[in-house]
Amino acid sequence: MDYKRIKPKKIYEIVAEQLHESIKSGELKPGARLDSIEKLAENFDVGRSAIREALSALRTMGLVEMRQGEGTYVKQFDPSLMVIPLSNAILMNKEDIGHLLEVRKILEAGAVTAAANNRTEKDIEDMEIALIEMKSASGDHELGEKADLSFHMAIAVASKNPLLVTLMNQVSDMMVETMRETRRILLYSKEKTMDTLYQEHVKILEAIKAKDGDSAREAMRHHLDNVEEILTDFFLDKGNFMKQE
Repeated sequence: MDYKRIKPKKIYEIVAEQLHESIKSGELKPGARLDSIEKLAENFDVGRSAIREALSALRTMGLVEMRQGEGTYVKQFDPSLMVIPLSNAILMNKEDIGHLLEVRKILEAGAVTAAANNRTEKDIEDMEIALIEMKSASGDHELGEKADLSFHMAIAVASKNPLLVTLMNQVSDMMVETMRETRRILLYSKEKTMDTLYQEHVKILEAIKAKDGDSAREAMRHHLDNVEEILTDFFLDKGNFMKQE
């Protein structure tokens, strides 16, 4: 049996990962000023060069900005960027998530209506494959997220509107973050389950198959309303999402 060689991580990569996790968890909030390079080097017990490389890596990822004479700050989420990398999506707070879900309702309600009218058998097949993967992804969160996104993107493709597909692609990384968090929350929910999420997708597909645009739109809105409810309830109960405001 062939084994993949494990590449040892460099010190700056370990430091960058720990700072990245602090940003993702909300321990370091948007706008927060990081400790000085000297202080960080002391706290991590590493050399200053490792800290500089770690901060440079985070800046490349779009998570921090270095202000001349002021220091290094965690960046604010900037929706004007439109094409937002997944690394930047973790900067979203409660209000940003609400805005994203509103955008999804506007985009996907139209997309699913068009898909019901314009879909081909190949489109249906792609959606069915995504649902099969979603159903078999029990316990595999990464596969579940990928299948979930594939399903929604297949609907956009079935609309036969290339501009709509482009718009969906531009928010896809942010969608992955909300899908990931929704699935994580459902693991601890007693009222709603992963199967509930799956069945909502099945109803959307059934309406598209039947070329029933109104039912497809209603099923999509119902699904996204439930996602919003899951996330909102979690915010109210825990005061947290990817991070607190």
